[in-house]
Amino acid sequence: MKVKLILPSLTEAKTAFWRPIKYSLFPPLGLATLAAYLDDTDEIDLQDQHVETLNLNDQPDLVIIQVYITNAKRAYNIAQHYRNKGVFVALGGLHVTSLPDEAEAFADTIFIGPGEQTFPIFLKDYRNKRTKRRYVSSMGRTIQDQPPIRRDLIKREKYLVPNSLVISRGCPHHCDFCYKDSFFKGGKSFYTQRVDEILTEIDRLKGKHLYFIDDHLLGNPRLSRELFEGMKGMNRVFQGAATVKSILEGDLIEKAAQAGLRSLFVGFETFSPDNLRQSNKNQNLKQDYERAVKRLHELGIMINGSFVFGLDYDDRDVFKRTVDWGVENAITTATYHILTPYPGTRLYSNLEREGRIMSRDWDLYDTRHVVYKSKSLSEKELEDGYNWAYEEFYTWSNVLKASLSHEQVEHQLKHLFYTGGWKKMEPLWNVIINAGGLKRMLPLLELLLSKVEYKREAQLSVAKLNSDLRKSSEMIAQ
Repeated sequence: MKVKLILPSLTEAKTAFWRPIKYSLFPPLGLATLAAYLDDTDEIDLQDQHVETLNLNDQPDLVIIQVYITNAKRAYNIAQHYRNKGVFVALGGLHVTSLPDEAEAFADTIFIGPGEQTFPIFLKDYRNKRTKRRYVSSMGRTIQDQPPIRRDLIKREKYLVPNSLVISRGCPHHCDFCYKDSFFKGGKSFYTQRVDEILTEIDRLKGKHLYFIDDHLLGNPRLSRELFEGMKGMNRVFQGAATVKSILEGDLIEKAAQAGLRSLFVGFETFSPDNLRQSNKNQNLKQDYERAVKRLHELGIMINGSFVFGLDYDDRDVFKRTVDWGVENAITTATYHILTPYPGTRLYSNLEREGRIMSRDWDLYDTRHVVYKSKSLSEKELEDGYNWAYEEFYTWSNVLKASLSHEQVEHQLKHLFYTGGWKKMEPLWNVIINAGGLKRMLPLLELLLSKVEYKREAQLSVAKLNSDLRKSSEMIAQ
């Protein structure tokens, strides 16, 4: 059987020949996970439109497409193309789960919710020619004792972070603007692998760098503690995501740093207690953001802070206050979002009930456009403020100011190189991507994520860092 798995590119990713580096970060792990359930005799083709031009001239027996909200139109067009050729098409993903009636019109079968339990059932039905229109995940969810991800199908050289992995599904929290509760409706909304399975998967991965793309890497403290203990001595550096609360409680973040954590995505989102309560983001209430930042900095962990604009208690000053706070607290990178009410979330239901949804053009649901009526900001004020925040945070003066805020010179240099390289070198990234040079950049990333040494070792480490950066630059230029 010939099976094709497709991840259509997001609308904002433009094309495979011009795109920001963030669209070449992670391979499509979800599709590679499903591919593990196929037979060894099946002919499998996994294509990611973010990094390659799709071949639509083939004739597979089965096409499986992963659908997000801002690739939905592309996904539906691809699905219709193959159905017109008589190919069986299955759709799954966040958007399909949120709007199954919409998606069903473009597919022979749809998957609602996570697919680890339903996909094997579908395959058996497909081979017996008795497929159902919908496969709904509910009971028995687990990612333990599953077949290994088909990483052999991933084109590693096309990604900056090929060693991405997911050790859990979902999140223990229930924020109103998050897709999670919709996607995991009807069953467990947070569950994990076993530590021995995770360590085995890590052993499979080449190189030093890892990226855990879980919603909350520290969401199960007991598992995380055992995992970090098991990772000691593996000589890995890794990145992940966690909440402010999990950073401040106990010594788990120290255990993570000892195991190799060097960069963390942190959902600060808003400084307003009223906004936090309204969004059901109670895990951030009464938390000391500055103390969390200080703790991470003392451990040499860089911070990607996430912030949302357009919540009901925001005013015209929210953009400047947010940028100023990020610079003053030396956040390494900032990710800003315009509040976006994804279908299936409580936020969407609330705004729809209040008559505040202004657009259902899913291409605009990219957190860069205003698709709802804000209570305190006009559409222009919100979009202009969002664009200003990105431009202002990443000005060279603010990058330098934030970098120099760190106590250790080594940390200052790493901040400068990491932040400047991420946002100020976009044209260069595009040249590197199209020249096939991403694999040459991974050693530099690993270097920037190396451990920050303190006290007496600092000056020696700075000299070594400068030397290594010079060598890496020479290697990249070759």
